[in-house]
Amino acid sequence: MIIGIGGVSNAGKSSLANLLKIELEQDFKVKILCQDDFIIAEHKIPKFNGLTDWECPTSINHKMFLEAVKRESQNNDIVISEGLFAFYHNELSKLYEKKLFLYIDKDVFKQRKLRDKRWGESPEWYINHIWDSYKKSGKAKDALGVKKINAGNRFDLDNIVSYIKS
Repeated sequence: MIIGIGGVSNAGKSSLANLLKIELEQDFKVKILCQDDFIIAEHKIPKFNGLTDWECPTSINHKMFLEAVKRESQNNDIVISEGLFAFYHNELSKLYEKKLFLYIDKDVFKQRKLRDKRWGESPEWYINHIWDSYKKSGKAKDALGVKKINAGNRFDLDNIVSYIKS
């Protein structure tokens, strides 16, 4: 089974993927693949007002990510594919047997992003750019059968696991 988890930056995609892995690996061999691990060389990523535009779809090597998901699905019972652009690449999106989309409102996103210091301070104009990029390219607008999860609240893991096992 291949599970896709998408949503805006700081929505909790990696956290949910790790929680699911812990829960599911009691019965299954589980592998998580994160799109962030398939970023192209930084000098090839477009700039936005002088900053690297990590939130643009061309920042990901989608072909390499797709091949990794296919390869790992042969070696594992469950592959969890997570990232901002989890539903961007049509061929990958079609492989998902279960689709989870984490949503938060813009205020929650901004609060979380301002607290996130992994890559230093983010100016407010860049935070707004991240939100705009997500609205344009990160949504699961064309993906059928997506379970939408309000990630502004605690995850109802029992409900999510039940959905996956159904």
